[in-house]
Amino acid sequence: MLFVVGCAALTVTSCSGGSSGTDAKSTPTASASTDPAPAKSSDPESTAKQEVLAVYTNYWAEQVKAYAQGSEKGTNLQKYATLDALGRSRTDLLNLSGAGNAMKGAPKHDAKVTALGLDKKTPDATITDCLDIGPWQTVDRKTGKVLTLSHGNLTRYITVVSAEKWPNGWMITKVEPKGRKC
Repeated sequence: MLFVVGCAALTVTSCSGGSSGTDAKSTPTASASTDPAPAKSSDPESTAKQEVLAVYTNYWAEQVKAYAQGSEKGTNLQKYATLDALGRSRTDLLNLSGAGNAMKGAPKHDAKVTALGLDKKTPDATITDCLDIGPWQTVDRKTGKVLTLSHGNLTRYITVVSAEKWPNGWMITKVEPKGRKC
């Protein structure tokens, strides 16, 4: 199954229609990439959450850039994602490009840090995101024509993201669409 492109254009019909709400505060859409430099807090947990969400936002900004051009070249995607998360994006890019398609627009996010393990040897975090791919459209690169989703496809669904704090900062390690609407 393809990751986001697959859910957006090909395989979202496999997502079941359970309901799970989130009470997360909205994070910026992926269209505004900034380096993770959140305001420092005296609370290490609050600071870590801000840093993780900033990296997640930047990860999406770079992914949107790559999907719009059909290539990872010229992006900083590997700055924010490790092998598993990066591999999924690269597979999506190959499939997207191979089909002669690209993505237009950007998804919206409603993400929050739902678990934080700062006392571990390698600190980690879990982000739960209500990903809205409705504004992110698959287009034919030659014609620019928007490809429509099949009837019943989810455009808002829960995604669970794992992150770890490495020597150079937080990295997105795994992204798992859960197939449940939010």
